[in-house]
Amino acid sequence: MIDSESPTVGAVVPKSFDEDTAWTCWFTRHRASVSSARELLRIFLDGSGDGERLLTVGEVVLSELMTNAVLHAVVSPGRMIAVRLELLGGQLRIEVHDASDAWPIVRPLSGWDGDSGRGLWLVDALSVAWGCCSRPGGVGKFVWALVDGKGGGW
Repeated sequence: MIDSESPTVGAVVPKSFDEDTAWTCWFTRHRASVSSARELLRIFLDGSGDGERLLTVGEVVLSELMTNAVLHAVVSPGRMIAVRLELLGGQLRIEVHDASDAWPIVRPLSGWDGDSGRGLWLVDALSVAWGCCSRPGGVGKFVWALVDGKGGGW
């Protein structure tokens, strides 16, 4: 369950709902936050006319971006991860913000039998577009993806 009252592992710490079409939430940097972010997405899309169409692809893309932020962002202890979700004309924009200045790298695909290395390939295959930007006025970066429920990049 998403809980803004107690900042425990995987919990959303302050949340702001910019408007009906965009939400921003902060998560602790922990593996459990990946599933909490997916729950946030389900709640965000619930009742949206496009929610069912965007949910499956959105969950995969959000999971991959969150996992990268949790596992690969080299940051000081206590730094958190922000997730921003926004509906834009029938598409879902997902942003994952972290305090690391290192941008994600799509590694060469050397096979499907390893435990890691395919996340950004999935993001590319399932997204209409995706990229990485420096955070305006702050430390770190954000990785964004635009999904329409059909997949896109390949």
